[in-house]
Amino acid sequence: MRPFEYASPKTKQQAIAMLSKDWSSAVLAGGTDIVSLMKDEVVTPKRLINIKGIPDMHAVKSVKGSTIIGALKTLGELSEAPGWDKQFPILHEALSDAASPQIRNMATIGGNICQRPRCWYFRNGLGLLPKDANGESLVLKGDNRYHAILGNDGPAYFVSPSTIAPVLVAYGALVRLIGPNGAREIELEKFFRIPTSEQAREHDLAPNEIVTEIVILSPGTVKAGYYEVRQREAFDWPLATAAVVLTMNGDTVKSARVVMGHVAPIPWVSKEAGDALVGKTITDETAMAAANAAVAQAKSLSRNKYKITLAKVAVKRAVLNAAKGGA
Repeated sequence: MRPFEYASPKTKQQAIAMLSKDWSSAVLAGGTDIVSLMKDEVVTPKRLINIKGIPDMHAVKSVKGSTIIGALKTLGELSEAPGWDKQFPILHEALSDAASPQIRNMATIGGNICQRPRCWYFRNGLGLLPKDANGESLVLKGDNRYHAILGNDGPAYFVSPSTIAPVLVAYGALVRLIGPNGAREIELEKFFRIPTSEQAREHDLAPNEIVTEIVILSPGTVKAGYYEVRQREAFDWPLATAAVVLTMNGDTVKSARVVMGHVAPIPWVSKEAGDALVGKTITDETAMAAANAAVAQAKSLSRNKYKITLAKVAVKRAVLNAAKGGA
């Protein structure tokens, strides 16, 4: 690991003042991602800024029915939040299943949505959009069995790594950020980006900004379902996930939000799958129709065609879970 400066601010304003205008500084929250990236010299910040000591970023509060989560709240703390299994059942499920107990006790919700791709080309120092000497994609030519099947027109082929983000996007969450120009709030869905150059990032986050809060607007009376496909029941990265939130009119779907994870460089909102459910009652047939719609535009790479089937399974089962679930 290369030498770096270390700072531990006590306020958000102090933290922002210490951040650079380029990416030569980095934020330490839980540390489960940034520390490993630094050890492997994938990122080499000149200054590491520990924001754990900022007290007002650890709170969870309810304001006018909306839930505001401080970015430094750990996944473990949130998974144990009383009543969340009833209020946000699929978020509770995703939090409880994320990573391992040891990681959940360290990883923060803000860090989780900001984590870098788990693509093995990137993690081995070959870049976010790895290319050979001739400018051709290493992913397309090499081992791409875990890469994207949607949003993969290039040059980005990695998958968004967060299992929590698709659920938050399905609930219509917002993210709050602060930087030298003040605070701003955007839809979490729009926080994620597909980079088109090596200098770009996967998030709408400037080098001198930090995520401060995540806001889940009151979902009202909805039905929600989640499904995750992975190779092992124990700690493993998913191959495909789906989060579904349904607003019902009796037994009929009034509106539907279907978000897939680990299939694209961003949490993938499938309008096609949602439209396939509107005006319908949930049956095996309508769930299958939504699943087919969700992957209708999917394109496999040379070694990941199987992921299309897995994504279809995840969507169908998440829809059926939603039909029998609660808010």
